[in-house]
Amino acid sequence: MTLAHFLHGLRCASCGTLNALWLDLIRALVECHQCGQTALTLTDTDEGRSL
Repeated sequence: MTLAHFLHGLRCASCGTLNALWLDLIRALVECHQCGQTALTLTDTDEGRSL
């Protein structure tokens, strides 16, 4: 079982379905439960700081 969070108020970029996206923190993926499209999430390790 993975920890997943519902992404409220967002639409899938692929199929346009509202409120069908889930964030899987363990796998670092966002998935649409309507069409199955997935996207990898990345974290900013520099926290936006420039050199």
